[in-house]
Amino acid sequence: MTLPEIGDYFLSEEMMDETPAPVVATRRRRRPRLGRGVILLIAALYFLVPLYAALDFSLKNLQGHFSLSPLTQIAGQDGFTGAVLLSFKLSVTTLVIEMLLMVPTVIYVHLRLPRFRRVMEVITTLPIVIPPIVLILGVLQAARPYIWISSSPYLLAVVYVVLAMPFVYRSLDSGLGALDLKILVEAARSLGSGWITTMWRVLVPNLRSALLSASVLTLALVFGEFTMAQLDNWITVPVWIYNTSSNNPHVVTAIAMMFLLAMWLVLTLIISLDRSHRRNKGRLQ
Repeated sequence: MTLPEIGDYFLSEEMMDETPAPVVATRRRRRPRLGRGVILLIAALYFLVPLYAALDFSLKNLQGHFSLSPLTQIAGQDGFTGAVLLSFKLSVTTLVIEMLLMVPTVIYVHLRLPRFRRVMEVITTLPIVIPPIVLILGVLQAARPYIWISSSPYLLAVVYVVLAMPFVYRSLDSGLGALDLKILVEAARSLGSGWITTMWRVLVPNLRSALLSASVLTLALVFGEFTMAQLDNWITVPVWIYNTSSNNPHVVTAIAMMFLLAMWLVLTLIISLDRSHRRNKGRLQ
């Protein structure tokens, strides 16, 4: 064989080796992912079947027929409005205290003490390890000499801050980990911004999704916590549901479903607002 023929031979060999690769890749992409679909279906059934059973029970009368009377009786239940207002006040107070404490702390740790992050992770896991009943009994014993705080419902908000700390810290930690924090802070400081201005106008807008997720988790925790409120003798929504469940179970189940759906709607609204903000930001860029 001559040299041109040898060159054409090896060129044809390389082309034959390279051409089937895209075909294999496309075939792999077109394969139906049945495993993921089965797992998602099982997870959906696991969560939706109990919800459907509770909703079906709450919207049936004593004769077993569909009725909306339990929904119309919610507002007239004794003590329901007070329990909702107390839970709402506690959730807002807990959220404000949590953000004022955790946001500057996590930012400072990321900027000045990066090696301290492991210690923070260990500290923030302690509220998960310690049982809530032990925590509230210790707090009540320590606050007993101070009547002005022990007799106030906002003592629960202080304890709820500790309970929500693991979720808030991990949300903020992941949000700050996705940012180039030092460059943002140095750029703002070089333009003459103080620390408060830098946090409020530079860092907080970039932590939008992390703050929203932390807020939703805090609200869900406060509206669903039962043990501490019961031991502290305050009637929040879970305590009211427990005390009223034997009188009218259909109405109580309807109220529990209503709060669950409300939390889902709030979570969906926050996610949609965050996505629309990202799309608008991407279009401007």
